[in-house]
Amino acid sequence: MMIFLRKHRTWLMMVIAILSVPFIFYFVKTDYSAIRPDDFAHIYGRTVSLVEAKRNKRLLDLARALDMPGLSQDLAGANKNDQGQVYAQFILNLLILRHEAARLGIRPTQSEIVDLVRNLSTFRGGSGFDLNKYNDFVQNALPPNGLTEAQIEEVASDELCLSRVKQLLATGVSVPENESKANYEEAYGKLFVSVIRLHSADFAKDVQITDDDVRKYYESHKAEYKSEEKRKVDFVNLAFTDEQKKLAGRERIDALQKLADRANDVTQPMLEKGANFTQVAEKFQLPLHATGEFTKAAPDPQLNVDPRLSSAAFQLTSQEPVSDPIQVADGFYILHLVGIVESRPLTVDEAKPRIVEAIKNARTRELMATKGAEIVHQLREATGSPVGAGLEAAMQKTELKAEKLAPFSLLEDPAAQSNEKQEPKNEPPDMIAIKNAVAQIEPGNVSDFFPWEDGGVIAILEKREPPDAAKYPESKAAFDQRYLGNKRTIVFHEWLRDRQIDAGLQFTRG
Repeated sequence: MMIFLRKHRTWLMMVIAILSVPFIFYFVKTDYSAIRPDDFAHIYGRTVSLVEAKRNKRLLDLARALDMPGLSQDLAGANKNDQGQVYAQFILNLLILRHEAARLGIRPTQSEIVDLVRNLSTFRGGSGFDLNKYNDFVQNALPPNGLTEAQIEEVASDELCLSRVKQLLATGVSVPENESKANYEEAYGKLFVSVIRLHSADFAKDVQITDDDVRKYYESHKAEYKSEEKRKVDFVNLAFTDEQKKLAGRERIDALQKLADRANDVTQPMLEKGANFTQVAEKFQLPLHATGEFTKAAPDPQLNVDPRLSSAAFQLTSQEPVSDPIQVADGFYILHLVGIVESRPLTVDEAKPRIVEAIKNARTRELMATKGAEIVHQLREATGSPVGAGLEAAMQKTELKAEKLAPFSLLEDPAAQSNEKQEPKNEPPDMIAIKNAVAQIEPGNVSDFFPWEDGGVIAILEKREPPDAAKYPESKAAFDQRYLGNKRTIVFHEWLRDRQIDAGLQFTRG
C-alpha cells in the first residue's frame, strides 16, 4: 500500500497489494523436550524461549489455514522474500496483542468464539456451517502438527481480541465530507499528461572509468567488498517411493505422517551431545549425501529441490549443526553442517568488476538527474504562459520529444474495476512513476524529474477533468469505506509500532 499524506491533499494515490500466502502444513511432530533451550527474544522483561516461539509460529500456520485475515495479515506482515521475518513479526506481535488485550480488559466469551469458528470459510458448506468439514480438519489436519481443537479456539480468541483493539483505535478516525469529496475528485479525475523519458543507457555510454577511479573507490568502500560466505553440508533424505508419490488425500497424509515420525526418530539422536551424524545415518540405514561448497546466491545443485534447504543450511552454526526435518514435496531432509568458509575482504582486482559497475551506475544517475533538472528548468520557464507555444519552443531546445498519454486517473474507476469483461489496459511499465510525478502538480505545470528503474520521467500535466459527477453518489459509500479503511490501518500499525517500543522488544535470535 502506498499512501501520500499531505496537509491539503491527504490521499492522492493508493496502491493496494493483497498478498495471500498459501497455508503449508509441516507434518513433523517435534519433541519439544529435545529442542535446544536457546532464547528467541526478550519482551516485557521476560524471555521468550525458542520452544514458545515455535509454538506461536504454528499458530500463524493455523490462522492462515482458517483464513483469519487479522492474525495472518495485520500481525504477520507480507514480506514474500523472507518468511522468517514474517514469522518473527507474528510471534512477537501476538504476544503484544495478548498483553494489550489483557490490559484493556478484552476477553471474548465462549459463545463469541464459537460463533466466529462456525462462520470461518474453511468450515462453511452450501447451507452454512459444515460439521463434516470441521471434523475432517480436526482429525486430519491438526494432529500431524501437534495441534488440537484448543488451538482453534485460541486463535479465534486472538482474532476477536485483535478486532476489538482495532475497533477501539478506529473510534476517533472519521472521514469528513469535504475531505472525502476532495480526495474522490483527486483520485478519479481524468488527467491529460505528456511525458519526457530519459533512459539510463543513453547516459551510461558516455561514462569513462579509469584504474585510478577504481582504486580511490576501493579505498573508501573497502569494507563493502567481501567474498560470499560458503557452506558445506551433508544430509539424509527420507523420501516417498515412486508408488507413494502417486498417493492423494488421506492416504498421502497418512504416508507423510509415517515418514515424519521416522524423520523425528532420526533427528532426536542427532541432537544429543557428541552425536555423530554419519553414525546415526548408518544406524537408520539412510544414505549420506554430501554437497560441495556453495553460497546463498548459488546453492549446491542437490539442494535445488526446495529453496528452504539452502536457506536452512545458512542458519546452521557450529553450536547447532543439525537442522530440524525440512519438508519438501515428497519427503524430508535433515542437514548437517560440515564446514564454513567465512567471507573475506576482496582485493582491488577481485572487486574491480563490481566497483566499475557501482561507479558507472552512480555517474549515470548523476548525469541523468542533472539533465533532468535542466530540462525541468527550461520547461517551467516556458510554462510561465499557458501551455502551448512556449512549451513547444522549449521542447525543441531540449531536442526531446514528449509522448502524449491516453487520459488516466490516479485510481481506477470502481465501476470499471467491477466489470469482469474489461480487457486489461496496456499501461507503460513506468505508469506508477508517472502517477507519482503528477499527483501533486497543478494543470499547466511540469513535475520534477522522477527516477525510475532504467531511467526516469518528467511529466507535464496539461489539464485535469473532474470525474463524472453522476457517479459520485453511487460510488461514495465504497470510496469512503476504502478511504476510511486505509486511515484505520495506518492508525493500527502506528499503535503496534509504539507498543513494540513500550514492550522493550529485543531479539536474541535471527
